[in-house]
Amino acid sequence: MLVTPVRRVVEAGERDEEQRGRELSHAAAASLGGSLDVTETAEILVNLLVPDFADLATVDLADPVLVGDEPARLDASGDVRLRRTAAAQSPGISAEELLQVGEALPSVPDSRLMRPLMEGRPVVVSDVSVLSEALGVGADQIPLFVPRGAHSSVAVPLFARGLILGCLTVWRSQLPDEFSEDDAALLQDVVSRAALGVDNARRYTREHRSAVALQRSLLPHSTLNLTAAETSGIYQPASGGAGVGGDWFDVIPLSSSRVAFVVGDVVGHGLESTAAMARLRTAVRTLADLDLDPGELLTHLDDLVLGFSGEQMAVESRAEPSVLGATCLYAVYDPVTGECAAAAAGHPPPLVVPPGGEPVFVDVTPGPPLGVGGMPFEVSVFGVEPASVLAFFTDGLVESRGGDIEQGMERLRSALASADSARSLDEMSSGLINSLAPQQPADDVALLLARTKAIPSDHVAEWKLEADLSLVARARELVVGQLADWQLDELGFVTELVASELVTNAIRYAGGPVGLRLIRDRALVLEVSDPSSTLPRLRRARETDEGGRGLFLVAQLTDRWGSRFTSTGKTIWTEQPIGGPLG
Repeated sequence: MLVTPVRRVVEAGERDEEQRGRELSHAAAASLGGSLDVTETAEILVNLLVPDFADLATVDLADPVLVGDEPARLDASGDVRLRRTAAAQSPGISAEELLQVGEALPSVPDSRLMRPLMEGRPVVVSDVSVLSEALGVGADQIPLFVPRGAHSSVAVPLFARGLILGCLTVWRSQLPDEFSEDDAALLQDVVSRAALGVDNARRYTREHRSAVALQRSLLPHSTLNLTAAETSGIYQPASGGAGVGGDWFDVIPLSSSRVAFVVGDVVGHGLESTAAMARLRTAVRTLADLDLDPGELLTHLDDLVLGFSGEQMAVESRAEPSVLGATCLYAVYDPVTGECAAAAAGHPPPLVVPPGGEPVFVDVTPGPPLGVGGMPFEVSVFGVEPASVLAFFTDGLVESRGGDIEQGMERLRSALASADSARSLDEMSSGLINSLAPQQPADDVALLLARTKAIPSDHVAEWKLEADLSLVARARELVVGQLADWQLDELGFVTELVASELVTNAIRYAGGPVGLRLIRDRALVLEVSDPSSTLPRLRRARETDEGGRGLFLVAQLTDRWGSRFTSTGKTIWTEQPIGGPLG
């Protein structure tokens, strides 16, 4: 049988169309679905179709999809508002009059021509004038929807998991052939892959947004202004699929106007790391309330992490415990003495920038990461001048793939050396993140900056008393006289009574010498120190008891009270507000 030249051309054309279809399907399978960004997935789709398949392609997505939420379902009432998310056109195609990327599509009335889109089916338009009429908009709005010179169009909904996420529209103006039903079927296959990719990216966006919100809600306020220091902290999650992790920081006000700076890092990313971080931060705050020194606090925290690992082993039925990798740095700054005590569990040391001086890394004796167990954490004490800047950070700021952490720490030191000390801490922290953190960070970053303050020496008064009960009256006189010098006579009665009770108990039960100190701050702090390591316990005395009411009385008269161990014994402290009622 003879084959005419016309038939050969037709068959060759059909084979070419089939080949182009297979190539397009293969390219779609290879490129779509690899991104976890909604907008990037839409851009991949339009660039895949232009210029070989269409002269112009646009993707319009529902507004909720762009922020990770579900759009209205097919049976839901109300309009689905779409927004132009991606567009691509062949060279020579004019698209200035069309809706631009980022603009919302105007509402159009329901029509028989466009109704299949809401049912998840494509719409093929070979007569653009029919489409213009079906849109039901004014002549001045037609150019927003229909490109000039177009002769054929196909619209395919992005339909996935029962949701209409948006719509892909392709146009031909320079390509001579009109779109056919076979083109629509091919396009529907490609768009189905894209729709799954968009929905996966939408779900990731929602989970990432929730995880970041959870992470940020667990961190303290970014800016604090305390007696001991003003602080600014910033947290930046990792990019791509890594998302949030376990990096965190905290600023904890302590007794006697001191403050604790904490920064830590839980290995890994995702909600599990965030949850582990939340448990560690809560544990640190609880232990800090006991006024433990940094080394002892990290020892207790190390035991807790070992307990967490044991719990995880029991839940997952593992033979070997799973180690929760975590690091932590805990530092306590005293604005009265100008000293800072710090201990580290596998964490980089802080950096100190004295006023007018060069930044230096503090020589903190490194300890093992949390969860190792059986190793001590040594405390390093160093002086800090007033108005110095302390920088606490996680390794995500100074470590990068293929880079050395020492080089990253040197970059941080250089950046702080060149920073303007007159700038606010918020500006400094943002500048450091922008200059040091990668554009696409593989790890999350936590940075805490603190500018230290000092309590003036004339706002502190302290005395040493021998273990002699006759000196209790002398203690009352010293307290009343100092309050008169500070013009705080209205606090004299309560402070005299509290000092008398605490000094009496110290001399009677602990011996001497007894330290007595007053600190005038936002509150009046009274401290009594003794050589005993036995902490007092608040209890309610019975009617028949001769004693036991003193500490209860102290708790009722003061705003706050507590006790802490010291290197020579213990200190009992109380606070009273200045210039206001109790509480």
